[in-house]
Amino acid sequence: MAVKSTRRRQLETVALYPLDWVEERSGLVGYTKWFLFRKVPRDISWAQTLGAAALTAFIVQTLTGVFLAMYYHPDPEHAYSSVVNITEEVTLGWLVRGMHKWGASVFIILMFFHMARTFLFGAYKYPRELNWMIGVLLLVLGMLEGFTGYLLPWDQTAYWATVVGINLNATAPFAGPFLAQFLQGGLNIGPDTLSKFYALHMLLVPGGIMALIGLHLYLVVRLGVTSPPWSKSAAGRVRPETNGGGREGLIRPPATEEPEA
Repeated sequence: MAVKSTRRRQLETVALYPLDWVEERSGLVGYTKWFLFRKVPRDISWAQTLGAAALTAFIVQTLTGVFLAMYYHPDPEHAYSSVVNITEEVTLGWLVRGMHKWGASVFIILMFFHMARTFLFGAYKYPRELNWMIGVLLLVLGMLEGFTGYLLPWDQTAYWATVVGINLNATAPFAGPFLAQFLQGGLNIGPDTLSKFYALHMLLVPGGIMALIGLHLYLVVRLGVTSPPWSKSAAGRVRPETNGGGREGLIRPPATEEPEA
């Protein structure tokens, strides 16, 4: 038994050596355990999985988007034909394109459901106000990602839908005309519009979404999961008393004067 136990410990040491090596130099293993193995309220339900479902949909969009980018040509002469080639010639291209096309709608719908659950459960209250604002920004970027991707097939539906979307943006006060001209890349929709939308769809907007998702997850882990409204435990935290700083009536309540005898 002693020999078997010693051999087992040696095997465990060899198997865990890569993890120990990474942990000693980066601390990533400890952070991963901190993220995965944390306490959550006992009375949570499936409603709390909507955020994870939206994250899964975004990961699917990212993977399928990388596959499509390998065969797509972002220029007006070959954009539509490359989409047709993906759908009809590339192995399982029809499946990947369908997952990416319909997954965009699924991603937006799941984000709306997740924010509705957050609002109804009161998870936007102290101390989670910052995470709520980050979620709003994620929703805006997600809708922008869908808008920029709609033009890429470069067919009649995509072209005229983009014309309508840009004209709607142009009606905004002050910045509307400048925003429309920026999106079009000029006075009319053309080759510059397609390349700009492709750059936004593939680089800028996904990068912003990934950065905000990382910050969003960090705050979720740091502040904890919100209990449902019917839970016996409080959903938020008690706001601490502040003894200094801030103007009375805005941050600190105004001092009350004792009546004279």
